Amino acid sequence: MRRRSLAVLAAVPLLFAAACGSGGGTDTVATPAGAQAAPDLKVTGEANAKPTVAFPAKVVETSSYKVVTPGTGAVSVKEGGSVVANFTVFTWDGKENKMAGSTYDEGGPQLITLNEQVPEILRKGFTSTKSGGRFLSVVAKDALPKEQQAQAPAGQSQVFVVDVVDVPANKAAQGTAADPGIKGVKVENPGGEAAPKLTTKTSEKAPKGLVAKTVIKGSGPEVKSGQSILVQYAGKIWGSDLEFDSSWSRGGEPIIFQIGTGKVIKGWDQGLVGVPVGSRVLLSIPPDLGYGKEGSGDKIKGTDTLVFLVDVLAAY
Repeated sequence: MRRRSLAVLAAVPLLFAAACGSGGGTDTVATPAGAQAAPDLKVTGEANAKPTVAFPAKVVETSSYKVVTPGTGAVSVKEGGSVVANFTVFTWDGKENKMAGSTYDEGGPQLITLNEQVPEILRKGFTSTKSGGRFLSVVAKDALPKEQQAQAPAGQSQVFVVDVVDVPANKAAQGTAADPGIKGVKVENPGGEAAPKLTTKTSEKAPKGLVAKTVIKGSGPEVKSGQSILVQYAGKIWGSDLEFDSSWSRGGEPIIFQIGTGKVIKGWDQGLVGVPVGSRVLLSIPPDLGYGKEGSGDKIKGTDTLVFLVDVLAAY
């Protein structure tokens, strides 16, 4: 799944560290509250579309941010919360940063958690902008840990243009009971945002083809091919009850990816398109629609049928 841009955003100081030949952590120093970006930086293009930026000749060496469009959403994200956003990262020559690039070229927005790994000046921009809005942020060498600032070369400031797509409200399915599921597989739906329980230890033979059952039906629009969807999920192997992956087990933070375009396994592409947002879907995926004859890692063999329980929280 696509994670490159998100990883770069969470470690922006490393862009400078690489330039000056030093490594280190991602702890950042404070930046002035309410700092505003250089007025000579001009952003053009509609919000939620890839932007262009006109740069002055002189590089700005102080981190700052400026809300370009405030947005019309009901709430803005809070420190420590999660936000869905598109972003494009530029170097001062007006070119896109080769390490970070643009989410618009990678198939859709990213889910970003505003923890201490994200530079403070970017967190300020996020918390000041609501859904549908755009902010501009200059991330200069003062975003580096103090011990690295003296070594960092001048003129390496990065410019982020960020479009806030959504501040997700739900972390679990929000619908009504629907299909009972698949024979041999047990799903316990506790309700609310509590993690469901999936049991796949069974003597029943696995289905030969793809099976998709909506055990909780949401009331949102149907997922379309090419959209990015925000999901929670758990994955187990049919017959063994072995869990090989789960967003719930990793702290309950959803993930986001493009659906219907080959970015994930075929069983997900085929089984989740058309599902109403807010639904909980049970998928039984045969090897040819999963990881194929070679399997994946140490847990998934090429003969394994995979069982996923997927909550579709949002689609963009």
